[in-house]
Amino acid sequence: MGRTIAIANQKGGVGKTTTAINLSACLAEAGQRVLVIDIDPQGNTTSGFGLSKDGSNNTVYEVILQECNIRDAIIENVVDNLDIITSNVNLAGAEIDLIDIDNREYSLKSAITEVRDQYDYIILDCPPSLSMLTVNAMTAADTVLVPIQCEYYALEGLTQLIHTINLVKKKLNPELELEGVVFTMYDSRTNLSLQVVENVKDNLQENIYKTIIPRNIRLAEAPSHGLPINIYDSKSSGAESYRMLAAEVMGNK
Repeated sequence: MGRTIAIANQKGGVGKTTTAINLSACLAEAGQRVLVIDIDPQGNTTSGFGLSKDGSNNTVYEVILQECNIRDAIIENVVDNLDIITSNVNLAGAEIDLIDIDNREYSLKSAITEVRDQYDYIILDCPPSLSMLTVNAMTAADTVLVPIQCEYYALEGLTQLIHTINLVKKKLNPELELEGVVFTMYDSRTNLSLQVVENVKDNLQENIYKTIIPRNIRLAEAPSHGLPINIYDSKSSGAESYRMLAAEVMGNK
């Protein structure tokens, strides 16, 4: 039975999509069967794997609105051991379209149930907002992984996100847990990055991953080539960091 992890933070630009792409790819590289579901209307995870956001194939939009079977939306072996369900701008209208659907908070969960047995991990890349799409992802997930950028406002919004996770747990998904917090865009040259890490550790009584993702130029370049970092530059510090994070995630199972 696949473990479903939602990668969420309502703050944009924190490395959420970068983490979704590269954690998934490193889990797949380690021999795990992985399904990535892009639930962000911007479709950056889709293009980050070299896939078109304008393709006419079935996307997560059709899956959530129950217009197609989830199996018909899966693109297989985008990289070895890794399948994906893509997203595009149509998904931005899903909030309104879902109004007419019964049990709309469970739409994604019921679709995923059909294929869970085929995967070790199902990774959900959420939009940078606490929307109905994010609620759908959290209702479908076992755990939520939260990337936090090493910057001054890192803790801002985190309290709200944890409150949302607890609310979903109470009302919709009693099994939901916080997978943990992972620090991204760490710059060892600045005292600020170190202070942010220490501040969050002091204020957050949650699981914090030992792996810290560095600010890395190769990591920033990889999406424009449509490749995860472990394929784009296998020996870069970004690739090594995401391999370490994947090992930690597998250790939590």
